[in-house]
Amino acid sequence: MHSGLLKNPLVFHFQTLLDNFERTVIDDSRKNKCPTEIFMEKMFKMEVLLTSMRIGEVAEFWCDAIVNWLLRERAKNTCGMGNLLHYHSTGFPELDELMRTPQPLIFIMELITGGSGVFTQILDDEKLKVVPLLHLLGNALVNQARFREAAEKYQEAVVLLRTVQSKEMPGDEDYINLGRLIIPLVLNYCQCMLELEEYYEVIENTTELLDKHKDCIKAYYKRAKAYVAVWSEKEATRDFQMVANLDITLSRLVQRELNLLSERMKEKYWEDIERYWNILDDKEEKMDAKEESNGEHSQSPEEVKDAEEGNNPSVADENKHDTKREESAAEANHRITALTEGKDWQQMLRLIMLLQD
Repeated sequence: MHSGLLKNPLVFHFQTLLDNFERTVIDDSRKNKCPTEIFMEKMFKMEVLLTSMRIGEVAEFWCDAIVNWLLRERAKNTCGMGNLLHYHSTGFPELDELMRTPQPLIFIMELITGGSGVFTQILDDEKLKVVPLLHLLGNALVNQARFREAAEKYQEAVVLLRTVQSKEMPGDEDYINLGRLIIPLVLNYCQCMLELEEYYEVIENTTELLDKHKDCIKAYYKRAKAYVAVWSEKEATRDFQMVANLDITLSRLVQRELNLLSERMKEKYWEDIERYWNILDDKEEKMDAKEESNGEHSQSPEEVKDAEEGNNPSVADENKHDTKREESAAEANHRITALTEGKDWQQMLRLIMLLQD
């Protein structure tokens, strides 16, 4: 009836080179009468590489030495290995050297027919069919306010699309179309992250999206909202202005958002000032309380002096005599000043003579 797609052979040419400076060629299928054919059944490494290629594509693959060693250990039933076991040679000097000292190899392959990833294409078609279902499921979860689960569905759909897109040539029509399918899924994912208040996740994903699609208005708007939430006034203003520049009909919306941003920044400014004043007040109260506690346990110098004088009687008596002498001297000076006030030198001389008598 029909052999099925998996039985279609891949027809290709290949070269095997040593990974050295000369890039020595040890095998070349073009020296044979016809190209090499391989059936995609076991999905060995070479089959996987060929299914990722397009018809006419020439690709170079590097194979580690450990892979060569594993292939040698597992290939016990091949004719070459049988010759090696019985005759200590595969019949090809280059292969004998590789068996003794495994080393990295380079494969250059050119796909002739049967390619374009027949088996892989089937898987890619299945992935593309799943994407709309995930999109609808995510929308249904959003309507139920289950934003975390919806974000997971959107992210899963994005991963599937990017997996398929990675196999396309950048700049090709299929590559561009797949990129356009990714945009609404990423925007929906970012909206869920906004609802979950994971603002830096929104900034990261929208920035990555804008690197490839610089005219995506919704990405600028969502990133601006995320910047507002994390108090990045400069970045938010820049993104809001980009929205207005890309779509002039949104100028009124942008102006309203900028006014709200200005009010939020003013509120934050006064909140910060109040917070700082409270911190300073708390520090001053602590310092005052500390000084009061130190004052209760300490005495002033006058109190210490009075206490010392009270404890020492001789010192107290001596201080009393000194005080009396100071008072009598002050009284005598006052009397002399009263007697001599308003008198000339002759009157002062008579007064001195009277005092001497």
